[in-house]
Parts: sequence; C-alpha cells; structure tokens
Amino acid sequence: MSLITDVVSWLSDSTHWSGAGGVPARVVEHLGYTGLAVAAAAVVAVPLGALIGHTGRGGLVVVGLANGLRALPELGLLTLLVLGMGIGLVPVTLALVVLAVPPLLAGTYAGVRNVDRATVDAATGMGMTGRKVLWHVELPNALPLILGGLRAATLQVLATAAIAAYVSLGGLGRYLIDGLAVNDYPQVVSGAALIAVLALLLEGVLAIVQRLAISPGLRPAVNHGTRSMLGAVPQLVGCRR
Repeated sequence: MSLITDVVSWLSDSTHWSGAGGVPARVVEHLGYTGLAVAAAAVVAVPLGALIGHTGRGGLVVVGLANGLRALPELGLLTLLVLGMGIGLVPVTLALVVLAVPPLLAGTYAGVRNVDRATVDAATGMGMTGRKVLWHVELPNALPLILGGLRAATLQVLATAAIAAYVSLGGLGRYLIDGLAVNDYPQVVSGAALIAVLALLLEGVLAIVQRLAISPGLRPAVNHGTRSMLGAVPQLVGCRR
C-alpha cells in the first residue's frame, strides 16, 4: 500500500506536470517518437505489402520478414545501432521502425491478398488496369486489415518508445530510466502507468478513426481480421480466393 500511496503522491505533485521535464512535455515527446517511426514504417511496409499482395509474388518473403523482424530484441538492436551511428534520434527511430514494419506489412499483404476474387475479376472485366484494380478495388476492400495493422504497429511502438530514454532522449521512458538510476520506484511505476494510460487512450482514438474510415459494409470483418491478421498470413501465401 505504501508504494501505491507514493505513486499517487508522485502523480498528484504539480511540479511533475510543468516545465520541460513535466508529464505533458514527455507525452508530446513520446508521441513524436511513435508517430515518426510509424509513419516511416508505413512508407515502406504499405506499398510493399500492397504490391506483393496484388501480384501474388513474394508471399514467403513477407512471412519470413515479418517473423524475423518480430523476433529481434529492440533494446539489443538499439544498442547495436547506437554503437554504429552514435547517440541520437536516428538509431531510435530505426529501431522502432523495425518493430512497426511487421504488422503493417502483414496487414496490408493479407488485406489485399484476401480480397474476393469475383470482385477483382469483375473490375478487370470492366477494363480496369492492374494499377486501377489495386487502387480502386483491392486497397479499399483491404482497408480493415490495413488499419488493423496500423493500430497494432502504433500500440507496439508506443509501448516500446520508452527505450529512447536509454540513449539520453526524452519521452515517458525518462521516468523509468531516471527512477531506476536513483531507486525512485514511485517514479518508475508512475512512468509505466502513464505509458499504459496513453496506450489505452490512443487505442480508443484509433478504434474510432478506424470505424469512421471504413465503409459500413466492410465493418463486420474488422474485428475478426485484426485478430487473425498475422496468423492468417502463412495460409494466404501462394493462394487466393
């Protein structure tokens, strides 16, 4: 109970909510690292996943790459990048991009690959080129899984962005690193709680955005598709409906 009381006391201290090292400033930094990494990963993963899903070539590469990147230890990767590139924002962003690519890549690939073949054939029969089929038919129908991958990637990166403090950057991870350095466990627990609350809030916002962005006719597939996104990729390799 003493720790809980100390945590409440730490969070209710007004000095921790103002200035450059205050909670609002740390939240902005944390969201900045997260947004930058997810945006960079999306630039790489979404076009690649869409291309592979559309052409049907390289499905095994998607599975291998997604599984391989997910297996990498983020802190170890960050340490390796810092040793090679020095301390700064770039190695942190690269480490978080590696974490964000697998769900985005798998979600986009699975979404495009799983579009009803009758719909694609009908579009082709109407004279649409391959590019138009991808942009006007496959990607809109794949949107539930693409946005599901985006949600998964964002939450994973948000939860892991605390490693930025490990290399002297900011974010909510500062409370974890600085607290451990001086055995200030109320500060450590408070930092972890703030990250958890921020993740829950962001999940709610992304869920609302996903619901608004997806056509009502595709919404029933959202929940099932998001849960089975990564697990379905191996079964999707080399086959289409």
